[in-house]
Amino acid sequence: MKGKKILYISLLILLGIIVLAQSAYVVKETEQVVVTQFGKPIGEPDTEPGLYFKTPFVQKANFFDKRYLEWDGDRNQVPTKNKKFIFVDTYARWQITEPLQFYKRLTNERGAQSRLDDILDGETRDIIASHSLEEAVRSTNRKADTAGRISKLVADSLVNIELGRRRLQNMVQKAANQQTQDLGIKVLDFRFKRINYVQDVRKRVYERMRSERFRIADKFRSEGQGEASRINGQKNRELNQIRSEAFKKAEKIKGEADAEAAEIYANAYNKTNRAQQLYEFTKTMETFRKTFDSTTTILLSTDSELYKYLDSMD
Repeated sequence: MKGKKILYISLLILLGIIVLAQSAYVVKETEQVVVTQFGKPIGEPDTEPGLYFKTPFVQKANFFDKRYLEWDGDRNQVPTKNKKFIFVDTYARWQITEPLQFYKRLTNERGAQSRLDDILDGETRDIIASHSLEEAVRSTNRKADTAGRISKLVADSLVNIELGRRRLQNMVQKAANQQTQDLGIKVLDFRFKRINYVQDVRKRVYERMRSERFRIADKFRSEGQGEASRINGQKNRELNQIRSEAFKKAEKIKGEADAEAAEIYANAYNKTNRAQQLYEFTKTMETFRKTFDSTTTILLSTDSELYKYLDSMD
């Protein structure tokens, strides 16, 4: 009898624990709860952290994440406005903002992911198809980094951007949120993760890019060669002018030097001739003094060197 009593008490305690476990639930800071009874929501959702109670075995607590959730889109082939087929890979961040409405319309996160696939992929396709590839790739009308004529050549090959990648992403996000208003969720961020040509078009695009760059390089090279020819011609003209002026100046200096040398030679010759005459006269007088006296009688020819001095003394 005593053993049965202990058994009954144990069963009652176990039943109480089970009932308590079924009736109490804890809501964490990162969670929000919708209580349902036979699949239908009961009351308002529990969004604040704490301990809550429900009817055991009849009601059920459905937990939903309060944090930002990830959506990763499939890599889809999409045509652009100018009929170029590209692969677009996207991702987004979303959040459950109204858990009660979310449960009514989508039930769980798997249903929300499936619904977002339809909405975001569809809006991405519509936006990309309405704009050019350049709009989806670039965000601004950036200027070429290089300077001079090459910057103008590169700028000519850049398509003018009216909206840009960021605005297209915002357009997809805004259009998606218009469709998720009654779903209890909100798209917080949307991005194009990767954009690329399909394989059969990529090679032709690369070839076109190469030919465009070669065209720019050839034009720039031809302009450089023309500028080099102009500089070389100007250099040669200046060099010939410098040589002509230098030759003219050298000839002038050379003529002046020759004239001055001739004058120096003439003066030197004149001075030497007079000195020689003086020397000859002195030596002749000395010869007279040593050879002749008052009693000497000589016969001289008129061609004699001694005679010309004696004759000049008359």
